[in-house]
Amino acid sequence: MGIKVSLRKKKISKGRLSLYLDFYPHIINSSTGKPSRREFLGRYIIEKPSNNNEKSKNSETLLIAEQIRHRRENELNKPEIYGEFEKEILRLKSIGEEDYVKYFYKKTQKKKGSNYNSWISTYNYLNAFTKGSIKFSEINETFLNDLKDYLLSTNNLRHDNNKPLTQNSSSSYFNKIKSSLRDAFRDGKLKTDINRLVKSIPSKDGNRNYLTKEELRILNNTPFADDVLKRASLFSALTGLRYSDVQKLVWFEIFHEESAGYKIKYTSKKTKEDDYLPISNDAFNLLGDRKNPKDKVFPGLTYSAHKNKQIKSWVKSAGIEKEITFHCFRHTFATILLSEGVSIYVISKLLLHKNIKTTAVYAKVIDKDKMDAVNKITL
Repeated sequence: MGIKVSLRKKKISKGRLSLYLDFYPHIINSSTGKPSRREFLGRYIIEKPSNNNEKSKNSETLLIAEQIRHRRENELNKPEIYGEFEKEILRLKSIGEEDYVKYFYKKTQKKKGSNYNSWISTYNYLNAFTKGSIKFSEINETFLNDLKDYLLSTNNLRHDNNKPLTQNSSSSYFNKIKSSLRDAFRDGKLKTDINRLVKSIPSKDGNRNYLTKEELRILNNTPFADDVLKRASLFSALTGLRYSDVQKLVWFEIFHEESAGYKIKYTSKKTKEDDYLPISNDAFNLLGDRKNPKDKVFPGLTYSAHKNKQIKSWVKSAGIEKEITFHCFRHTFATILLSEGVSIYVISKLLLHKNIKTTAVYAKVIDKDKMDAVNKITL
């Protein structure tokens, strides 16, 4: 049972009545720390009003006193519920005023390597679409669908020739935005998991350019001014490692076993356990002289649009008419092994793919080449 608060009157001097609150049961006086049944309001009415003016003042004072009584009863009987509800409303309102673009940028700063580059590119498109800011309270299904349409229709921000953003890039960027919104929901920034309401942008099987085994040998014998980039590119083609993995490789991760040859030690992100990737003697010979354990295997290796242009010039000087970037060397590794009859399961393990479906894309490339080959014979 709650505390009942009643409005009472006490007769005092000059024909007045002092108004006070009566509590049942008693409450603890916050000033004295002692139990109390009364709380005087410091308001008075005339016991026997003699004119309309006095009657009007009495009515006004009693109305104010009743409002105080009602509010006090609410405070005493629902202090925790009322207070926590108010706090939650204020908290949600405050969160709703926070900027999602800033939230996304903070998440971006925690990324590393090539993953960071992809996230910062996504941030640039998000920043352009929102004009630099959007409140969490303004994020809904409509916003996410509009952003999806924007990514599918906008031009590539890194080109000055109004080249459209590719669908695969749009897909990659949109997935990162959806991922951040899922995290925002888990962090209590959003009331609804908006991410689940809007489908991803489907990716397309891109033109996965690669070199044949013979082209790779020709390229190896073709001079290239950037020795580190040349060796790193060929190493990727012989191991299937991504640029980010090649760039961060240090000497203590390279070792040799008499029975198994050369290997690279890496730590699985999923299990946090060490695993080992075998590499060929030719791949090892590209590494140069062994340095200190913590030294980079390819010191000074950098990657940019300019470096890709250098790679394209190198490929062209080798007489190879293909659009080749650094990532194509990873494709080269996979497609050469497939064409040599290596099991797709083994290749999947060598590429460190989580799902063999990802590796199956290379099988489609080989099938297309086979079809192109047989179609060259006509009647």
